[in-house]
Amino acid sequence: MLTAIVGINWGDEGKGRMVDLLSEEQDIVIRYQGGNNAGHTVVNHLGKFILNLLPSGILRPEVVNVMGNGMVIDIEHLNKEMGRLRDAGVSITPENLKISDKAVICMPYHVMQDCIEEERLGDAKFGSTRRGIAYVYGDKYMKKAVRMGDLLHPDYLKKIVPGIVEWKNLTIEKGYGKEPVSVEKTLEWLKTFGDPLKPFITDTGIFLGKAVKEGKRIMFEAQLGALRDIDFGIYPYTSSSSTIAAYGPIGAGIPGVRLDKTIGIVKAYSSCVGEGPFTAEMFGEEAKILRDAGGEYGAATGRPRRVGGFDAVATAYGVRVQGADEIALTKMDVLSYMKEIPVVTAYDCGGEITKEFPFGDKLNNAKPVIEYKKGWNCDISHCRKMSDLPKEAVDYIDFIEKSIGVRIKYISVGAEREEYITNV
Repeated sequence: MLTAIVGINWGDEGKGRMVDLLSEEQDIVIRYQGGNNAGHTVVNHLGKFILNLLPSGILRPEVVNVMGNGMVIDIEHLNKEMGRLRDAGVSITPENLKISDKAVICMPYHVMQDCIEEERLGDAKFGSTRRGIAYVYGDKYMKKAVRMGDLLHPDYLKKIVPGIVEWKNLTIEKGYGKEPVSVEKTLEWLKTFGDPLKPFITDTGIFLGKAVKEGKRIMFEAQLGALRDIDFGIYPYTSSSSTIAAYGPIGAGIPGVRLDKTIGIVKAYSSCVGEGPFTAEMFGEEAKILRDAGGEYGAATGRPRRVGGFDAVATAYGVRVQGADEIALTKMDVLSYMKEIPVVTAYDCGGEITKEFPFGDKLNNAKPVIEYKKGWNCDISHCRKMSDLPKEAVDYIDFIEKSIGVRIKYISVGAEREEYITNV
């Protein structure tokens, strides 16, 4: 069984929480794209963990975790993330973590470029996390990148790094007028943070190909959401990788296989980190109350997230491009304080009312058409079956289900592992 867990909206939907929950039934969990520019938050008996690079299955000792070739890996960050988890009692060994030899390394100069360019752009900035993601993906496609497998061959690194650094300095030194990148320091950085990771580096395609033949249960964990996809998202305010479920087998290293199921993760309201159009957005005190109630601050950056009511237009689009078979609805409990719950049911695009998600300038100027649903005004974190929920909460779930056209199977009513309902 090959299952993808993907974000339906702008990211931060609660994928880490659901992967942690559902990984109990899995043999292997794979991160197949992105880097440390987003965080998956997981709460369990060991504590609260924010995972930027490691697959969320790493918190279950019986699960094998794979960092696929579609990822870009900041090896300094990865070493520190692994260290924090080990300090908390999490076991990380080459038996339960495998890193693709084809994954690309996010270098310090990529982070530098990201920061310099955002500063140059000023008010026109893209809202980057300043983790170097766009620049390392750009170098990958220009064939100017260093891959994880290269760490296993120090002599080869010494051969390719000087030419890459010389090319990079044409931009950093001669373009931006900043201090040039040093070949020696770059090689030292690769050795310092690369050597501890060598035992984990392997051809994940071979490992996963064998696992598929053996009928292993494999889960593909996406980062961010459909609306941040490089092709199908709110371009140019997107990530630089494919967040779509269909890319999962490619980014994992087994492009010839097909997914059996795609589970889309949707928040019971809307949230968004970064720049770009966000039609459902609330402002002022109304936004602050919802942001604080949901703890809506970026797991990777700490930035306050933009928030708003549930956006049925954006979510229906995300469901379609992700090919979601079922939905996990997260953070239902956060809405318990609301007497009336706003839902964006359509967009007003210059007088044209539409339920189809627009793009470009049409999206930039779209206004929300809002309906209000009756709230339940009580704590639901103790609920463990649909019959435990207040009628208003069940009605809200039913309304969302009809609006997006796919079944809601899981409802999260709290951050802890057991605080969820299976809609049978």
